[in-house]
Amino acid sequence: MNTTASLDDIWALFQETDRLLREQSRETDRKFQETDRKFQETDRMIKALGQQIGGLGNKFGSFTEGLALPSMQKILRQRFGVDTISPSVRLSREGQHLEIDVLAYANGTVNAAYVVEVKSHLREKDIEQLLNILKRFPDWFPEHRSKALYGILAAVDIPDALIPQVLAQGLYLAYIHDDLFELQVPDDFQPRRFDVMTAT
Repeated sequence: MNTTASLDDIWALFQETDRLLREQSRETDRKFQETDRKFQETDRMIKALGQQIGGLGNKFGSFTEGLALPSMQKILRQRFGVDTISPSVRLSREGQHLEIDVLAYANGTVNAAYVVEVKSHLREKDIEQLLNILKRFPDWFPEHRSKALYGILAAVDIPDALIPQVLAQGLYLAYIHDDLFELQVPDDFQPRRFDVMTAT
């Protein structure tokens, strides 16, 4: 009798232990699901924040371009004698894209084109970007192939270390001063004609 009671007690204990383990497993699964849901929600929030930051960067870039345009128009007209200034030029051709912040040119005696890239903070990759645009320019704008072609980098923040690099490439450099962009080139600066460079 004692053996039977003892087996019954063991069986009951086993069943209770099994019930508790199943209950704990369900609770663990629920907590895992809740944690996974929170991770997914956090991931969604991080992606949304990334999009907002990207949008803010685009808006700041557009703001910088808008800030630069009036003073760059003045420089382009008075210093370089251009008569046509087109902001935000975007081209797409056969799956390829080209974006230029400002394209300015003049026919006649001036017969020159200027590609202006505007940056809030100038980086080395921005120099390479403008050089690449200038290299591709004759293919994208065959109507301007007979013009002298020059590049201008305009930036709100220009690290001192990059100034010699910009000038060494023969690019004009403009920086913001008293809310206006001004050219920052030495008196003996010799701009590079990129139409000549691409033709050779």
